[in-house]
Amino acid sequence: MKAAVYHGKQDVRIENVPVREINADEVLIKVAYCGVCGTDVHIYNAEGGAFAVTPPLIPGHEFSGVIEKIGGAVKNLQVGDHVSGDPNIMCGKCYFCRNGMEHFCTDNIGVGTTVDGGFAEYVAMKASHVFKVPKNLDLLCAAMSEPVSCCVHGMDLCKIKHGDTVLVMGGGPIGMISVQLAKIAGAGLVILSEPVEEKRNLALKLGADLTVNPIAENLDEFLAGVTQNVNCVIECVGNVRTQADALRIAGKKATVMFFGLVGPDAELKVKPDMIFKKELTVTSSFINPYTFPRAVELISRGRISFDGIITSVVPLEELPKVLADDSTRRAGKVVIKL
Repeated sequence: MKAAVYHGKQDVRIENVPVREINADEVLIKVAYCGVCGTDVHIYNAEGGAFAVTPPLIPGHEFSGVIEKIGGAVKNLQVGDHVSGDPNIMCGKCYFCRNGMEHFCTDNIGVGTTVDGGFAEYVAMKASHVFKVPKNLDLLCAAMSEPVSCCVHGMDLCKIKHGDTVLVMGGGPIGMISVQLAKIAGAGLVILSEPVEEKRNLALKLGADLTVNPIAENLDEFLAGVTQNVNCVIECVGNVRTQADALRIAGKKATVMFFGLVGPDAELKVKPDMIFKKELTVTSSFINPYTFPRAVELISRGRISFDGIITSVVPLEELPKVLADDSTRRAGKVVIKL
């Protein structure tokens, strides 16, 4: 089969590799689409992913496709089913798995990070982590189940109440999904902070109530003019400067969610007195524990729109260029079509 193989820092090659034989509890998925994630970029630059990466490896963890083969012990799936896969497979035996914190599993399998993933014509998956989607659902949308599941976990941690004011910082794919989830969660006022006009306009179409250009406008003055208190700030840029801004502009008793992924060596200068005087809750979101079925349900029911979020669908041969050149990724979500 054709696959993108990561061999080391900034070295991804399109190669022909064997299709792995599946075990009794696994299925073989013919991949239709696989999204390019910030984690894939970190892997490409040898900065690691959510889990330790050892090349050679086929990356890719945001995928959808059609089941082509099932193992002898698989009962709940059939050949021809349209599916997406949760790439995070936990042991179920360690301290964290047995105490409701499976995403911190000490013996995990990460499809696309610790074992071969979805930037290939076929991917083998444990059936327990494969989820059927309706056959009338576009598989391009189904491939977004993993990023949506991560956003759902982040939203759970934000604890948004009906009527809250929510500020989303950054109008990339995660920011746009977060805008929609904040509205679904009952936020009364959802604001997107984003310097690119096209992205601000898209956010309004997707449900944002207001947008602000943080470069051209004074963000503090803008917020003071539209709300008495910012109850939740979701930082989706992945930059220590915007993380510092998030802490500063958060309101009293607000939750600040660091969703954007910064480099592993990045450091943030924080004034504890500011956190103390506002009684802030500062949190972050690590992968997608227990949220994948809910993400599939939201997508299958049409509650999340990807119109304008997915901006490029390109063949596998273009993946090395996409990973090396961020100009395509800056426009929106890039998805590889197999």
